[in-house]
Amino acid sequence: MPVCDICCEELPSEAEMRSHLLLSHMENMMECPFCSLSGVSYDELSFHINTAHIEKDCQDMNATVVDSAQKNSNHWKAQSPTSTKTSNVNAKKMEKVSQSSPQSLSQVNGMVTPITGTSLSQGTLTSLNSSPPAAATVSGAVKQVRATQTSNNNLNREKEDGHRKSKQKRLSSPVKEGCFQCPMCGLVCKDCFILQEHVELHLQDQDTAEGAGPEVGTSSNGRSDVMRFQCPMCSLSCSSSTSLQEHVELHLEYGSASATGHSSEDLTLARKLQEEEEQKWRETEIRREAEDFKKLQKQFGLDNSGGYHKQMERNMERAVSRGQMVPAEFHRKKAEMLESLASGVDDGRSRTTGLMGALYRYYQRDASDFAHVWLCAETDHYSSSEGDKGWGCGYRNFQMLLSSLHRLEQYDLLPDSVPSIPRVQALIEEAWGQGADPQGASHFNHRLRGTRAWIGATEIYAVLTSLSVKARIVDFHKPTGPRDTHPTMFEWVKQYFSHPANRSARLPPKVVQTTLPPIYLQHQGHSRSIIGVEQKVNGSLCLLLFDPGCAPGEMRRVLSQDTATTIIRRMRKFPGSLKHKQYQVVIVEGLLTPEEKRSRILNSRTLCAEKIP
Repeated sequence: MPVCDICCEELPSEAEMRSHLLLSHMENMMECPFCSLSGVSYDELSFHINTAHIEKDCQDMNATVVDSAQKNSNHWKAQSPTSTKTSNVNAKKMEKVSQSSPQSLSQVNGMVTPITGTSLSQGTLTSLNSSPPAAATVSGAVKQVRATQTSNNNLNREKEDGHRKSKQKRLSSPVKEGCFQCPMCGLVCKDCFILQEHVELHLQDQDTAEGAGPEVGTSSNGRSDVMRFQCPMCSLSCSSSTSLQEHVELHLEYGSASATGHSSEDLTLARKLQEEEEQKWRETEIRREAEDFKKLQKQFGLDNSGGYHKQMERNMERAVSRGQMVPAEFHRKKAEMLESLASGVDDGRSRTTGLMGALYRYYQRDASDFAHVWLCAETDHYSSSEGDKGWGCGYRNFQMLLSSLHRLEQYDLLPDSVPSIPRVQALIEEAWGQGADPQGASHFNHRLRGTRAWIGATEIYAVLTSLSVKARIVDFHKPTGPRDTHPTMFEWVKQYFSHPANRSARLPPKVVQTTLPPIYLQHQGHSRSIIGVEQKVNGSLCLLLFDPGCAPGEMRRVLSQDTATTIIRRMRKFPGSLKHKQYQVVIVEGLLTPEEKRSRILNSRTLCAEKIP
């Protein structure tokens, strides 16, 4: 039976002898060449060297390996004489070891050496070559440990360097959005944590370059001084890299807090600037609205620039200064105006009478281009004068309506005279005083006298109601035909004038003068009076309008047969001529009883017009 030369143990076979030598004696000889660790397996020793001694200098390792090899050689010599059998066993063991790590071993001068690029001295090689096989085997094993350690070190270093380089490459090109700059290389990072990680890489490189720990030097007085680590941000010296890292982190935290403070200050400044800009915008809007309001007040006569009386007097003075009026005539007209204002009756200088009879005669003579004509009751035309030019159309149309009502028997309760414009303003104020149309009164601040304020359909309705006249407002609030026309309104006006005639005769004549008052027609910016309607042979309709803007001299041309055609052509309005978005009409339908009057005044607080369609 084979007997172990080291421990004299008997083994049953050669294979078990080899295993015994490898496990009991070969692995027990494994010891760390850098420290006192021994009695570990090959894998444990490799792990220990790769983790605990990765940063050792290569020359110190070579010397340690040589010393370890010599020590192991002497130990083997002291144990037993070299025999061929033992050499063979050791050779087989090394062959097994070399097969277990083929990538780290090679044959150099007939012995196993690690492929690490580390060279031994010639004397060491000679000494190893001259040693017995057992010593050579041990030396080869130690060399194998060193080769594995060096190979693993190189591999780990390559991995770590590659990881560090990729990390630095990733951190070397951040988005230039942040405000954190590396104090070592000038790199700008967008986040303080990224900068902290980047600085740690600098510190790790510095630790690798200077060694695993602080080096010890000798000062001029012979004392040993520990190497100091200097802060790159404030030049403070630290005794270790850990202290330096904590110190730099304090810098970064302070910088982050300062950046946050700056951001807060910037946000406060931005908000302040925005508030100032909004304040300027509001002030500009207020000024613009005030200017627009003044323009509207001036346009609608609510700028306290005077009413009918002052405008009439200024226009007459201007005519005198231009030589269009002599001073004597100026004083005469001023006296007449004051008398009219005192009496409250219109002076009649802008009135034209007899127009409805002239129109009736005209259509009786020239009835070739129409099928039917309906005319309202006798109505006088009132033109705008020097005192109300530009704003008095609503008052003049009201005067036309009253001139027609005075001629109808059922409205005999009304005053016989037509009031002047200042008197009409007073009547509207009296209607507001009775409670009619409170919203309209608030719009005009309950005051019309002495102003040039425009009035509309609601003011006409309020004053008629206060005079116990039954009135109705109809609102044609949107176009009903092509190109923004209102054919529905034309048809409605025809029905208003033709309805009584249909009841009195089965076949009405072509020209009919009814007993109906004219219709007050209001649209944006102007108002007129509808005094009749024509129906052509082809069925188309056109309205006949009295316009306050037409001068009295022009209206008198209707009274002459020679000039009537031209003026009547101007009075005709076809659907294509009335293309405003909205029209309102006021019609008179009789008188109100006292109960009906009170009810209508009460209901006028929420005045609603009849909408068509």
